[in-house]
Amino acid sequence: MGHFNHLFGLVVIVLVYDVTAQPHWMLPVQKPQPLHSAQLLQPNVPPPAAPSDKCQVEQGEKIQCGTRDITADQCNNINCCFDGQQCYYGKAVTVQCTRDGQFVVVVARDATVPHIDVDSVSLLSSNGPSCAPVDFTTAYAIFQFPVTACGTTFKEEDDYVVYENHLSSSYEVGIGPRGSITRDSHFELLFQCHYSSTAVEALVMEVNAIPPPMPVTAAGPLRVELKVGNGYCRSKGCVEAEVAYNSFYTPDDYPITKVLREPIYVQVNILERSDPNIILKLEHCWATSTPSPQSLPQWDLLVNGCPYDDDRYLTALVPVDGSSGLQYPTHHKRFIIKMFAFVDKNTFAIQKDMVFIHCATAVCYPSSTDSCEHSCHRQRRATMMKNSSQRALVSSGEVILTNLRT
Repeated sequence: MGHFNHLFGLVVIVLVYDVTAQPHWMLPVQKPQPLHSAQLLQPNVPPPAAPSDKCQVEQGEKIQCGTRDITADQCNNINCCFDGQQCYYGKAVTVQCTRDGQFVVVVARDATVPHIDVDSVSLLSSNGPSCAPVDFTTAYAIFQFPVTACGTTFKEEDDYVVYENHLSSSYEVGIGPRGSITRDSHFELLFQCHYSSTAVEALVMEVNAIPPPMPVTAAGPLRVELKVGNGYCRSKGCVEAEVAYNSFYTPDDYPITKVLREPIYVQVNILERSDPNIILKLEHCWATSTPSPQSLPQWDLLVNGCPYDDDRYLTALVPVDGSSGLQYPTHHKRFIIKMFAFVDKNTFAIQKDMVFIHCATAVCYPSSTDSCEHSCHRQRRATMMKNSSQRALVSSGEVILTNLRT
């Protein structure tokens, strides 16, 4: 696995502690209780702001932060959460340094969007059992190790001694014939402990550079357009997939941003045709990382009008019939994909944050021998091609990967 420099939806909390060698965290009551903590110090550096839902942790998943008798103010000062009875870690990644030279890193499942698999988190130099998580739950992974172990680097800066290490997560990659993608969150955490004669500081540095988006347009000889739905639920009980196509992004809205696995509601439709008998066919839909439909890498979305079988998150076809309220339902095709990122086929490093969707379309004319109805269990590409005298290639605007759900 290569070196990665992308960080999806990660919330980082900076903490400073003055504690002894004992672990100062405590797992939920259903698990064996680890060791207790000593006195905590207020941070020497101001922490970054945390999202408002950071403290919305289920009772059974809470891990105690600090001692049992810690006050609400003390708990807030060290950027943990307090529910009136208990101080606990929030939905974040928390880095702590101890006076006797220990790193403590607590990684929350909900620190990324989509949620990270805490079993996949590890130090880049995990040479020995002491570098593995000392414990974990379904919601948290907990690391504690000496600042001189597990590949930690050492340097001197002015009056400080700096220890630095690197935490990373693995992710699943789908490999196709013309490209590779992932829909799993991945993050890297570069963290430091600064020691001086009077202070201990925990610092977190992160790299999260997304190139500036470029405008894109694409057109084909047949008047066909590709649009992305942006309708959303306004009432309880609403089904998002049913209202997503009520409105669409306009050209001025691009580039649009999505997080990994967030649904993208795609519609392709014929323009300026009033023949109610013709049927729009999607012969092939795919994604690229540039505006050019021929560029590589590519990832198939629909093949012969059907979901690409080798995708773990299959494209979902959305029926369009008379109940849709459209004047010519057969002039429209709809499908839903889950947002992904392109990765390098050799190193599996996340390579591209931009996705462009393309569809090769055709107009089918029903006849006595071909109804133009397409079944994904019994593909009829040859007949469709025979009756399709008009074709067009249509592309979307730019969809870029973002860190935070809006």
